[in-house]
Amino acid sequence: MTFPTTTTTTTPATTPATAPIRRKGRVLARAVPALVLVVLALAGPLLAPHPIDTPVTFPYAGAGGDAPLGGDQLGRDVLSRLLTGGAPLIATALAIALVVTAAATAIGIAAALRPTLGRWIEHAADLTILLPSVLAIMLVALAWPAGGRLAVAAAATLLGIPYAVRIVAAAAAPIATTGYVEAAAAGGENLWHLTVREVLPNLRSTILALFGLRFVEGVYIVSVAAFLQLGPQPPEADWALMIRENAAGLTLNPWAVGAPCLAIGLLAISVNLAAEALAPARPTPETPL
Repeated sequence: MTFPTTTTTTTPATTPATAPIRRKGRVLARAVPALVLVVLALAGPLLAPHPIDTPVTFPYAGAGGDAPLGGDQLGRDVLSRLLTGGAPLIATALAIALVVTAAATAIGIAAALRPTLGRWIEHAADLTILLPSVLAIMLVALAWPAGGRLAVAAAATLLGIPYAVRIVAAAAAPIATTGYVEAAAAGGENLWHLTVREVLPNLRSTILALFGLRFVEGVYIVSVAAFLQLGPQPPEADWALMIRENAAGLTLNPWAVGAPCLAIGLLAISVNLAAEALAPARPTPETPL
């Protein structure tokens, strides 16, 4: 007696070789929007159809004609000011994120490798965190000799380091107690070697995520400062400054306020997603260590 034979089809499983390809695709999908926005903002002054200080229509004119996004409170082209106002905001937020991340990484790893020093660093960070951020930014910006964007950036940097130090120190503490770090320390390696060669390579994911968060926070701090009449001043073209200047005409030309708001939101979200995507993938049971 013969039994009927059945054939089964199997779908090919995902091999370890295809995992890096899929990861690269996800990274590109998340990083490209941020890259496009940054390049567009940096090249915006070259693409602006009109001078940023020349009125081309009547105040708060609707979209159309020579002003695709209408006019602002002085009749200036909103599109031209939008294309020009992104570069200063990105440069300021980028500088804040780089300085805060670099300083917090060095201080946080030192705090994890030297527990006695780390306790003093944590106490100092806790005291600084207690300061109200907005009030501290206002005090620094108003006390700065010339004020302006540099004062806001300095205040945001000083206030951002304590928060970032706690994050880095918490992530570095388990690494500092591992066997290979203790073996390197017992072998006479100095603090610089332990920081750069032993601990730092294992914090890439944390540092990239921290950089993304600091960049987003820098964008928001500069925007809030401009809305409070700190930082950039008229007639400078700046996304945050455009929101404050044109708030009174929101119902007449919503693009004068909505376009810079949308640009700031898209920039913050896309950069945060890009930083998360660029972080090294954590090993899973399916992926070899």
